Amino acid sequence: MPIELREGDFDAFFEAPFSCYGPQGIAVSPMRGDLRRSLDTQKNPLFRDHARRTWFTAHADGRVVGRVLAHIHDASNQLHGLQRGYFGCLDCIDDLEVARSLLDAACQWLRLRGCKEIAGSFNLTITQMIGVVTEGFEHAPYTYQDYSPPHVARLLEALGYQRFFPMTTFEVDLDEFDPDSLLGDKQRALLEDGRWTWERIRRRGLNDVLREACGVLNDGFRDNPMFVPLTEEEFLFPCDGMMWVIDEHISMVARENGQAVGVLLCIPDLNPFLRATRSRMGMSTLWHLLKLKLFRRRASVIFFSVCRSHHGLGINGVLLHKVTSALKARGYTHLGLSWVSDSNRASHRQMQKLGATVLHRLHLYRKALT
Repeated sequence: MPIELREGDFDAFFEAPFSCYGPQGIAVSPMRGDLRRSLDTQKNPLFRDHARRTWFTAHADGRVVGRVLAHIHDASNQLHGLQRGYFGCLDCIDDLEVARSLLDAACQWLRLRGCKEIAGSFNLTITQMIGVVTEGFEHAPYTYQDYSPPHVARLLEALGYQRFFPMTTFEVDLDEFDPDSLLGDKQRALLEDGRWTWERIRRRGLNDVLREACGVLNDGFRDNPMFVPLTEEEFLFPCDGMMWVIDEHISMVARENGQAVGVLLCIPDLNPFLRATRSRMGMSTLWHLLKLKLFRRRASVIFFSVCRSHHGLGINGVLLHKVTSALKARGYTHLGLSWVSDSNRASHRQMQKLGATVLHRLHLYRKALT
């Protein structure tokens, strides 16, 4: 099968997962406009100030049969002392030569820019969707959970890529969960202490609260592997449009004497809407958005973080108690949680307290660029 590679064809890049996996595929794409915006080197502050990128698409028999994003996070390499490039958005048919062509093109682009190693999948940074699914392929992902069909991991391994950085995504059956089970002595003491307030994140003043959330995220995650502190502009960029989908009852900020020290950001799961619209604006888009608002049953935790100076006080437990209580009251039945690395023992303890079940196992993959 003759394979044609193209660089920088956005239409083909957007079309690739739909063409590769067909209407029965459960992988989800961002809305077309959001994807174009995220790759725009002038609009996305990541690429404007801290990173470089390109993308390749594979074509055969008159259709798109694969895609890959190649990018370099210069700020990450500088902070962590690496010469690493990344692949992301790897989607292809189950064909070794298609996968080889795409990844060889990405490797060559990275090698020419001084990289000694390629790793992925990163879409686009450690704080966003990462990983290649290695178990749990039958489960549909939630918002901010990456997904790939079984052959993607198999093709990577056939091409000499090695697994590292194992992760897990989780799901909570809210009908079977009692939020009060999260309240121990520490949590009850916080709830009774007048210095503490627990505020819902609302549309009004949303960007101001998100700026505070950026500070909490940077502080709480600072020592995590591969983490790079975000500028406020970087943090706010993917949040553009959140006002239209946020449920004001299910995200929370913890404040001590008015200072934000903990954040839990949770939104309705947007993936059913994305599947129904095939990630395109059209005549039925408003109807599907209304349907999402009226019949939403799944929600997704994007992140939760507590400032390091306040670790061990029980703040996460109170935040999760209040959010899961609100979710149940609002009629949500299931909650998805984005990836947790195997090394993050504290977050795994929180998953146990939530009674969360494993949804997917994921790994990063890497290979030396010799």
